[in-house]
Amino acid sequence: MTTKTRKAPPRATAMLESLRGLGYSTAAALADIVDNSISAGASEVRIEFQWDGPDSRVLVLDDGRGMSDPELEGAMRLGDKNPLAARETHDLGRFGMGLKTASLSQCRRLTVTSAKRGERSCLRWDLDELAADPQSDWLLFEGPAEGSGRHLASLEGKAAGTLVLWEKLDRIVTAGYTVDDYLAMTVIVEAHLAMVFHRLLQGPRARIKLLINNRPIEPWDPFMSGHPAKPWTSPPAPTRTASGLVVAQCHVLPHHDKLTKDEFKKNEGPAGWTAQQGFYVYRNERLLVAGGWLGLGNAKAWNREEAHRLARIQLDIPNTADADWKIDVRKSTARPPVALRPWLTRLAEDTRERARRVFAYRGTPMPTQRNTPIEQAWRVDRLKDGIRYRIEQTHPAVAAVLDSAGDLAPLVKAMLRVIEESVPVQRIWLDTAENKDTAQTGFSGEPPEAVATVLGTLFADMIGRRGMSVDAAKRALLSTEPFQNYPGLIAGLGGPAAA
Repeated sequence: MTTKTRKAPPRATAMLESLRGLGYSTAAALADIVDNSISAGASEVRIEFQWDGPDSRVLVLDDGRGMSDPELEGAMRLGDKNPLAARETHDLGRFGMGLKTASLSQCRRLTVTSAKRGERSCLRWDLDELAADPQSDWLLFEGPAEGSGRHLASLEGKAAGTLVLWEKLDRIVTAGYTVDDYLAMTVIVEAHLAMVFHRLLQGPRARIKLLINNRPIEPWDPFMSGHPAKPWTSPPAPTRTASGLVVAQCHVLPHHDKLTKDEFKKNEGPAGWTAQQGFYVYRNERLLVAGGWLGLGNAKAWNREEAHRLARIQLDIPNTADADWKIDVRKSTARPPVALRPWLTRLAEDTRERARRVFAYRGTPMPTQRNTPIEQAWRVDRLKDGIRYRIEQTHPAVAAVLDSAGDLAPLVKAMLRVIEESVPVQRIWLDTAENKDTAQTGFSGEPPEAVATVLGTLFADMIGRRGMSVDAAKRALLSTEPFQNYPGLIAGLGGPAAA
């Protein structure tokens, strides 16, 4: 029995319009174009945003090996390569769709011209011309549209290279859109490309140079590599899978207090500290996923939380693992294989806990260099009915007042109890979540004189009423919260003026 079949090819106009809805942002779409340039061996890619109201355009010029006419036709054809086919190890593509779907998600006219060995070819997709005839086939137009040839002049005279031109930017230049909006978009694109390609841009062995409107893009390293205040970096942890080697490296970034204002702002990333926590998945050093916990967790998937915002994990996968990791067309999502989830969960649990301790270190100060425990002003009591925060009455400042209070001791203790019972825990947490930063404590931002005044009072009590030696009093203050952070001021106590 012969099976009856019939051909049902998609209608070109309907299919192309549908593919525009894949969900690319402008920044992600341009990253896909840059991928093609890198795969073509380019050492420099120039992106130009040219404002002209509704006729604004975007150009991407690279100095790669270029394409012959048949190669360009293949690059412009949707699905020219089978995603299941083997790729070269350096190839950043997979689906053979990126150039077209990324570009047409932003514009209605895509023109690509390429030079190879001095010969030039030019093809374009033009959705408006195709829409004029709804029954039209998959028609590629040869050469630039009328009036567009002048925008391709930057490739003239070059023996090799490719120029991508976006026109009719209907998904970008919408009603009410201004030149200021256009410029703001370039800032967003720059931040995204600085993150996605940071490993290819940084260091003396950088593989690529990216420019936006003639301004070089500086790489943004999510791991703050080499920063002296960085508390922890794990050694690389490789694991062998059926599709190749996967390598993880865990990082905990410095606490806000260890950074300058400029460093804190620079290293928060395009989406901010909380959103940028989690896994960073790379393929051929190109970032695919920037943050998030990949659906991992114990009872339920972990969310991005303030307490873990300093945790970031670098994860390198081979380009043979795309199917296993379910990499999507936009190269923006990934899901780890079931076999790797326990391993990744263990790594993430350890990193998250380390990051949490660093984030909350002002509540639990680290021991001194001599490994002497820090005398804390607050303690945490974990009771059956929940957690309570208590003032530590053995803290030198508190103990000094209680010891000297005499008949007022009950009144002082009552005051301390009122403070304990009225700590605005919910308000502190809400302010932290909304402001994306912890409250200022530990004399942060206070002038040295303010700290010195409090230190001097406690120091005088120690050597006067309590009869401690100068050295013993200094040692005690060096292990007392929050004065352990001011060794210079403590060293100056007991000088000629005090004597």
